[in-house]
Amino acid sequence: METKDAIRTKLEARLQELRAEIDKLEAKAKDRQADAQLESDKTLDELRDKRTETERKLEDLRRAGESAWDDTRMGLERAVEDLRGALDKAKSRF
Repeated sequence: METKDAIRTKLEARLQELRAEIDKLEAKAKDRQADAQLESDKTLDELRDKRTETERKLEDLRRAGESAWDDTRMGLERAVEDLRGALDKAKSRF
């Protein structure tokens, strides 16, 4: 039969192992959080760039003459669709 001290020592050792495993998981979680933040920042930067490009195309449409209006409109429509797709993709990641 094990003594109280032996049982306590064994349980303390197990607890120490579990603490170490929890510490490892916490470190991994922090790394993942940092990676997720970087990914979020990158995604938001891309969305802002696409938004700026779309706004520029809208301004081009406002200034377009009659002969360039159709081409400019199609470019703006593609930009809006591209921005919508990028936004939907970003929302699914968040």
